[in-house]
Amino acid sequence: MDHATGANAAPPSPEQHRLPVRKLVAASIGNAIEWYDWTIYATFSIYFATQFFPADNENLARINTFAAFALAFFFRPLGGILIGRLADVKGRRPAMIFTILLMAGGSLILAVLPTYDQVGWLAPVLLLVARIAQGLSIGGEVSNASAYLGEIAPKERRGRYSSFFYISTGSAVLIASLLGFFLARFMDPDALAAYGWRIPFAVGALLGLVGLWMRRALAETELFEEAEGKARRLPHPLWTTLRAHPRAVGQLVGFSMLSTLCYYTFFSALGPFAVNSRNADDVDVFLALSIGTALFVALQYPMGAAADRFGRKPQLLAWSGAMALLIVPLSWLVGPNLWGLLTVFCVGLALYTAMTSIAPAIMSELFPTELRGLGIGAWYNLTVALFGGTAPLVISTLAAYGWSSAFFVYVAVAAAVTFVVVLTLPETRATELR
Repeated sequence: MDHATGANAAPPSPEQHRLPVRKLVAASIGNAIEWYDWTIYATFSIYFATQFFPADNENLARINTFAAFALAFFFRPLGGILIGRLADVKGRRPAMIFTILLMAGGSLILAVLPTYDQVGWLAPVLLLVARIAQGLSIGGEVSNASAYLGEIAPKERRGRYSSFFYISTGSAVLIASLLGFFLARFMDPDALAAYGWRIPFAVGALLGLVGLWMRRALAETELFEEAEGKARRLPHPLWTTLRAHPRAVGQLVGFSMLSTLCYYTFFSALGPFAVNSRNADDVDVFLALSIGTALFVALQYPMGAAADRFGRKPQLLAWSGAMALLIVPLSWLVGPNLWGLLTVFCVGLALYTAMTSIAPAIMSELFPTELRGLGIGAWYNLTVALFGGTAPLVISTLAAYGWSSAFFVYVAVAAAVTFVVVLTLPETRATELR
């Protein structure tokens, strides 16, 4: 070999990283279908509340409908514990297939459920059964999909991989809000209240079949296969998450509190609140939510990439601090004005992407592999049940008594608490998962 030529030769360029898009979408699609269903339940509740509860008191029917929404959330921790443990012992893939089947089945039940006029009190009982099944399902889905995305990602790209979780979720919510917009715009209100609200639930059941087809070929993660035996040997694994990782549990609860309140404020509670309490037009609400959601989806990957480059904590501090300062002033803009609604949804959801783009990465980085599914599943879902599941019920109850503005003060206080909790987090950018 000629040494001069060898010395002057250009070094080989590093191979360009290619995102495994199909795998990322397959891992995320279950969560997308879960949140599609939960979003259409909340947003279409203004039409079907009196279908499943006595129609002579509309306020009470709405409160009962949101009570069913909240009750299902309290089954999320049970789903997180049982299905999260299944994922730690048997694998992420079988757990994710089980959750998508459970959610699609619940959507199908809601699409064909008989009304109160047809079967009396059996209608709300069947509604509760369907919601409980979906509560169990989503309790396992979030933790397992988060763990899967975190475990397959290169350490320097975990934020980018994690962003697909809410790219798919936001896309599904966008489909839900656009569907709501077109149904409200083009269907007769009586027809929409009588049967039109069933259409989105039938679509959800079909999406579940698509998700099942995509997940059938997913490979198990290497980190799970390395830790599989260790997970089986753990005595009292739920207690171990508290005993061995109390700081991680507290941090998970601290930032999940605001995350879930943000989600249900903007994607679920704000729509019915704007229509029922602030006299907003339902078409304007669906349009504003659709535009805000499109922005939410578009910002996920850039924010995930920014977290890989600059760190997790700066984004989380910016998000929680801004929410503490802005959520109450934003609530003043909710009313019968499209531009005000657009401002609320776009500003609120743009800020929220600072958290959602890296949520799977942050949660996966808190626990070791043998406890990751259970640790996230139990404590994240308990937090969501306490704060997110009750959000529509709280806001509708406060509105019924004329205290609707108090809800936004509640969110602001939660944001201040989260800001303090984030200060205690270690910076985990480009670190190896345990």
